Amino acid sequence: LPQPSPGMRVQKELKPQSIRRTSDGRFIVDMGQNMVGQLRVRLTGKKDVPVVIRHAEILEPNNPDKLYVANLRSAKCTDTYVPAADGTFTYQPQLTYQGFRFVEISGIDREPKLKDITGCVIYDSMDDQGTFECDNELLNKLHENAYWGIIGNYHGMPTDCPQRDERMGWMGDHVMGCYGENMLLDNGALYYKWLQDVYDTQDDDGLIADVAPGFWVIREKDIAWEALSVYATYMLYRRYNDINAVQKYYPFLQKYLLYLDHNLKDGIVPTNCWGDWCMPPERADLIHSQDPARKTDGSLISSAMYYSMLTMMGELAMRLGMEGDMMDFDRRQQRLKEAYNRHFYHPEDGNYSSNTVTANLLSLEFGLVPDGDEERVLQNIVDVTRDTYKDHVSCGVLGMQHLMTCLSHRGHLDQAMRIILQKDYPSFGYMIEKGATTIWELWNGDTADPAMNSANHVMLLGDVLVWLYGDLAGIRQTARSRAYKELDMYINMPEELNHVHATHGTPYGTISSEWWRTEEGVTWEVEIPANTSARIHIPSGYTIQGMHSLRWASAEVEGDNICLL
Repeated sequence: LPQPSPGMRVQKELKPQSIRRTSDGRFIVDMGQNMVGQLRVRLTGKKDVPVVIRHAEILEPNNPDKLYVANLRSAKCTDTYVPAADGTFTYQPQLTYQGFRFVEISGIDREPKLKDITGCVIYDSMDDQGTFECDNELLNKLHENAYWGIIGNYHGMPTDCPQRDERMGWMGDHVMGCYGENMLLDNGALYYKWLQDVYDTQDDDGLIADVAPGFWVIREKDIAWEALSVYATYMLYRRYNDINAVQKYYPFLQKYLLYLDHNLKDGIVPTNCWGDWCMPPERADLIHSQDPARKTDGSLISSAMYYSMLTMMGELAMRLGMEGDMMDFDRRQQRLKEAYNRHFYHPEDGNYSSNTVTANLLSLEFGLVPDGDEERVLQNIVDVTRDTYKDHVSCGVLGMQHLMTCLSHRGHLDQAMRIILQKDYPSFGYMIEKGATTIWELWNGDTADPAMNSANHVMLLGDVLVWLYGDLAGIRQTARSRAYKELDMYINMPEELNHVHATHGTPYGTISSEWWRTEEGVTWEVEIPANTSARIHIPSGYTIQGMHSLRWASAEVEGDNICLL
């Protein structure tokens, strides 16, 4: 059988920033970047004296001569080399990788030089396909950290973390994440392969495990994790027009959704395990919040996710010509929407369940809100985020998958910008201020219990990457487009930014969008590949002058924008 994806290899090499000798003769190496891979070293040792190389993501907060290894749990993250003779040797381990920024080397004769050490960055072979830069360094650093976090978790499958005794294919970490990851990396082959791992876990009833491959056999019946099966297939369809993936995996998807339908209780999904995972806790030492007001009803989450999967499956059925299936999915949605609102909606208050941001977000973004009540539900999202969370992160993993785009698309770009630019807890800026070079597992990763505080996870990113490229740079496709054949480009220009430039590779070629604002006005330059088309939305109040590269057949007013066709 042909190999389904290219496999892992060394794709980058880094040199350390510094090497420091401790008082007891060990050497602490700082690679300057939390990376994943192997160390290649040229060192001097003595015959039969072990040279020990230990890895860690951070140093002990109160002792910079000591690696912080508590968050590695039982993982040793240690390489040992025993020289066969006195003198200089070159060593690089094989068939393993570590997640680390700092390295401790002991058992050598002399202090190594920077040139003697190389960090070999290993991840699945694929091309970069996205760039983003703007005139705000926090956003640039967030994009950079996201990139390093993503490549650090691509090892034969998208993993949760690359360092501790886990390194598993937790599906919930990538449900919406696969779309943002795809803005940066050509990950189609990897996800095509991972989906086969996912369906290999499916039992006779149709249930899918929460982790794939199934090294850890975890079947918690949590739809929000298992939804990766539908979401990733739909990503391959929308981003690549990969009809082969749709045809191959559609029967598995259909079987899984039948399992869900057969196990409904009073019209909704009764089971959930993980909830809105990693909701920012109210105390610095907690892993999970203990405040009931911060927790979203698990049955609401599962039912909303099921509804969103039915939407995607209806489109896939239409693409395959399965008209009967398409009508069946639509009927199921109608029944589910009625039961969902009967169980969870408070029409007198315009909110869902306990009025958490995530409960209202999922209901609004998936189309579950009764017609005419959308603005009331949105206002609750805005108010709770502002009043309770002071315009900081106001939801966990599942809410973060929609927070930024929901606010920006619905007239609250200013609030989205306040959230993304915060520098105190809980925020991405807080991580960056604390020295993070990837994305933490927890918003309070510097103070939480080490049982679960990886410094290299990507699940908290949510929709941030899609938002950076789609909302700030304007790179997005129409609802009916596949593989970016038809573009629908408009930009949000928040007052905090004066320049944004992004590129994104597609099956047709590279899209480029760059705008900058000066005292004279705003300039926006767009390049699209051959054999594609674009609708260009010009924000109200701006004019077009002397741009010979801009041509359009007609124009029409759409809300506050002028749309060039």
